[in-house]
Amino acid sequence: MKHLLLRWRLIAEQWPALTFYQRFESVIAFALTLIISLVILVALYRLIVEVVGGLVLGALNPLEHKVFQTVFGEIMTVLIALEFNHTVRYVVTREQSVIHTKIVLLISLLALARKFIILDLKETTPNELLGLAAVTLALGITYWLMRERDDRLLQMQAQPHPDRASTD
Repeated sequence: MKHLLLRWRLIAEQWPALTFYQRFESVIAFALTLIISLVILVALYRLIVEVVGGLVLGALNPLEHKVFQTVFGEIMTVLIALEFNHTVRYVVTREQSVIHTKIVLLISLLALARKFIILDLKETTPNELLGLAAVTLALGITYWLMRERDDRLLQMQAQPHPDRASTD
């Protein structure tokens, strides 16, 4: 939080030089960061109450499948919110002006992993499973293609260019 406040102070100093849209973007991203932080705190509180309360009262059997699904679903919710908050924070601190598509894809894959963890196969139709599988495959292929493209670009930039060769 201290890091965020220091960055916000830096933005306040740069405020006169920012365009209207950059100011608007910074304010919205800061508000989103605060809201997501609140969601993280509430999700963490619920997780702690459920796990600690259940273990202390003996009502929570960690070996029961439904309990496992619920607890790890809530853990994944906290992790997804943390990652999303971290991503939005870059926009607030002006370290990045846009959120990268690859990061959004990874957060989406995390959300799908959470969905598969909490999925009750007795209540899920085959069409729903097929839809989730198709979305997972599409996101995975898209991420892989983007990563391959970025790797090729890095390799091309690392190779010496004949026009830039030194003549020592």
